Amino acid sequence: MNGIIELLEAAGLTGRGGAAFSTAIKVKAAHENGAELIVNACDGEIGAAKDAWIVEHRLPELIEGASLVARGRRPKVRYAAHRGSRTAALLHSAGLHVLEAPHRYVSSEETSLIQLAHGGPAKPMTKRAPFVFGGRDSQGHRVRPTVVLNAETLLRVSQINRHGATWFRSFGTELEPGPRLVAISGHVARPGVHEVAAGMSIADILALAGGLPEDARHVGVGGLGGVLLTAQDARTTIWTGGGMKRHGGSLGPGIFTVWDPSECPVETAIQLLSYGAGESAGQCGPCMFGLPALAGDWAAYGRTPSTDRYQRLQLRLDLLQRRGACAHPDGVSRFARSALATLRPEFAAHANHSCQKGGLRHARLV
Repeated sequence: MNGIIELLEAAGLTGRGGAAFSTAIKVKAAHENGAELIVNACDGEIGAAKDAWIVEHRLPELIEGASLVARGRRPKVRYAAHRGSRTAALLHSAGLHVLEAPHRYVSSEETSLIQLAHGGPAKPMTKRAPFVFGGRDSQGHRVRPTVVLNAETLLRVSQINRHGATWFRSFGTELEPGPRLVAISGHVARPGVHEVAAGMSIADILALAGGLPEDARHVGVGGLGGVLLTAQDARTTIWTGGGMKRHGGSLGPGIFTVWDPSECPVETAIQLLSYGAGESAGQCGPCMFGLPALAGDWAAYGRTPSTDRYQRLQLRLDLLQRRGACAHPDGVSRFARSALATLRPEFAAHANHSCQKGGLRHARLV
């Protein structure tokens, strides 16, 4: 077995883009199949910023990590970034092969980048088997073996190669080892990218950005595909897979957004769900019709709650689960279900017309 694969397996590194799949397994398959590598540095999730931070501050380590994964006499590596972004410009200036993706939510999804790299549109493809083994796109064209890894994952590959598995496991927990980058934004004193580890409390993580303000009421964890916590839950929750599972979430891509307490959280959720519905790839029913219908039902219930509207919304959420060609409908419905439970007091305020907040500044979250 290749030395780097043994190291990654001993370290227990999992993907830092949100899926948390074993990196050793992906790298082993990539080496065995001579797979091309796409480094995903798109920061595609709402609130994401760590890919840009890595490219700006840790580019040599990122390149080293990519070189350890892309083996062969003529390894092909592409660095994916949003078209016209600062990240793309920095990658270009370093002389790297840049794959520029559109500024669309689903365009940085794994199979979207693979299709874009093979000359197609940046839209998700149905994955009958991992594309690290090769396959065909939706038009039947051959797709060469390709593996996609998040920028932070490759940064960690480089660090494990330099410092060893024991060093890596000195951070985090036994089940979720290693340092992790998180992006903290919203209603905090010092938004930015910070290094943390699983097993920390969310309160301690937010302390790196100045702490959770006393007037804060809600914290989003994981972006549009994540969950919404009350401030009290955020103060008492440990950031592990188990700790987040109790709230319907996971460690995810490492995104924390403290919602502005001066704005109506129901309206904030409506805007986020409307954004998610508008970012459909337009390829399958759950995205084309299900997400806009979900956003409409959520808006109707949020602004004028009733039992009938609540039941309709629940039915809509049930119909969306595991129905899309990619995970976009699953992520949006997960967030909607979480927000529906967390915002019960706010729905009650809307029902009796006592909500006094409004005027969402949407650009702070999206």
